[in-house]
Amino acid sequence: MPPRRTSTRYQRPHRPLALRALNASLSIGERLLGSRGRLEVSLEESSLLEAAEQRTGLLDFGEPSFRAPLAKLLKSIESEARLHPIGRFITRERLVGTLANRMRVTEALRQEPEIRERDVSRPIVIVGLPRTGTTLLHRLLASDRRLRSLSSWEALSPARLPNDDDDVQRIRTAETSERALAFMAPDFFAVHPIDAHAPEEDVLLLDLSLRSTVAESTLRVPTFSRWLEGEDQRPAYRTLEDTLKILAHQRGRSSRWVLKTPHHLEWLDVLLEVFPDATLVWTHRDLGEVVPSFCSMLAHARGVFSDHVDPREIGRQWGLGKGVRMVENALATRQKHPERFVDVRYEDLVRDPMKVLARIGEHAGLPFTQEAQQSARDRLRAERKDRHGAHVYRMADFGLEKGELDRAYAAYRELTPPSAR
Repeated sequence: MPPRRTSTRYQRPHRPLALRALNASLSIGERLLGSRGRLEVSLEESSLLEAAEQRTGLLDFGEPSFRAPLAKLLKSIESEARLHPIGRFITRERLVGTLANRMRVTEALRQEPEIRERDVSRPIVIVGLPRTGTTLLHRLLASDRRLRSLSSWEALSPARLPNDDDDVQRIRTAETSERALAFMAPDFFAVHPIDAHAPEEDVLLLDLSLRSTVAESTLRVPTFSRWLEGEDQRPAYRTLEDTLKILAHQRGRSSRWVLKTPHHLEWLDVLLEVFPDATLVWTHRDLGEVVPSFCSMLAHARGVFSDHVDPREIGRQWGLGKGVRMVENALATRQKHPERFVDVRYEDLVRDPMKVLARIGEHAGLPFTQEAQQSARDRLRAERKDRHGAHVYRMADFGLEKGELDRAYAAYRELTPPSAR
């Protein structure tokens, strides 16, 4: 039986009947009764901060660099995101959760200052554009017991909770989030499956400083996106470093990290300032596949929060804007530090993953042992393509043409191997 295919009707995102009915009733109530019929979900900064304080019982948010991006983001959400009622509720919960996690990280460092002495040097960091095989490669590398990856449940709750020494509550929360997303947005789940126990992107740790691509990937916030491009990313990467040390401390040992998020591609100069001995694994794939695929992923993600998704706007913003900026910034850093990079073609990863892993290990000074190879083979068997549905996308849906992409990404195409173009 063929797998279920994802929808390409991005302007009318798939939504379970129960959620659609709830959204409709809330919207109708607001139209008929005005403010009396509105679901009161405040996105005021003071309300979010107060909620985070109540949730944690703490008062210290750490150094204040997060406040400017938070204020900019909230203004952009209110004026541009066009959230439906449930999307607004989820957005508030996500922001309160992010602020609460920031407070818990700050408290962990205050209580145990020796955490800062943990070694998080020589990470292996996967930095390719979305949809270039980064998730598969991440999970294969993370299967090596000598490497430490960020689990999804850790990304959602990086600091330990009170009276949760066995992390039961943190894991249970992540499992609930996984089931909720699979129910609310099965199409997105088919594009980018979430597993509470699998390796997750460290962009969620960067988001503790409210300076990540999380918001602009899931919400229409163009004003915030433009503002963020000119902001200093050092606070986010310093917080990432501290949080990795906290997570290493929780397991009682330091290990080499294997990290992954396309966010890094835009900010490799800052990443190497904080992690100067990192091995950067840059994944490549045919742009005609990559760009419409990640535009489709973003359209499905935005459909979780809003009934107003414009695929052509996403094509312009990300396909011809953000994506180009990411690779051009990365190329500039690569010219200064070519020795830090390993290139991986998607075709090679699919055809002979063991050879790719061995080459990465050689560059990173981590020999590809028989045990590591067996662990990777076991992981590979679990990574069955289309197990949650087949991802369907078309370049034309996003107002894109192959020739236009070739011109926009000309500098990048000169770098990539012929079969990855």
